[in-house]
Amino acid sequence: MKHIALALVFLLVPLPALAQDSLDAGEFDAYTRGKTFYYGTESEPYGAEEYLPNRRVRWSFLDGKCKAGRWYQQNDQICFVYEDNPTPQCWSFYKGPDGLVARFENDPAQTTLYEVEQSTEPMTCLGPEVGV
Repeated sequence: MKHIALALVFLLVPLPALAQDSLDAGEFDAYTRGKTFYYGTESEPYGAEEYLPNRRVRWSFLDGKCKAGRWYQQNDQICFVYEDNPTPQCWSFYKGPDGLVARFENDPAQTTLYEVEQSTEPMTCLGPEVGV
């Protein structure tokens, strides 16, 4: 009986931050809209995304080239489609102690990104490349 009571106590202990519920569309939109977020992995910069009105976004791998897209909620994930790739890229977003944590759900073992910085300044995008 003592073991059962102890097991029940462990079930009531809160799980780590990433075990919490992911942000839904309303929470995600309220946190990101009108801002540019810079993301990194545990060891290096990864990219930036500008969150615009009406669930529109602009993404860059920090190379000055930007891709326009949009996001939507699908189940408990936030999915993105971009002008050059109609295949949804779905992520679970969580609020961590230092900002957003994003886990790529198309391949969860592949990518987890962390908010490194956020700004109200728009992202810098180079114009179209022109030939000679």
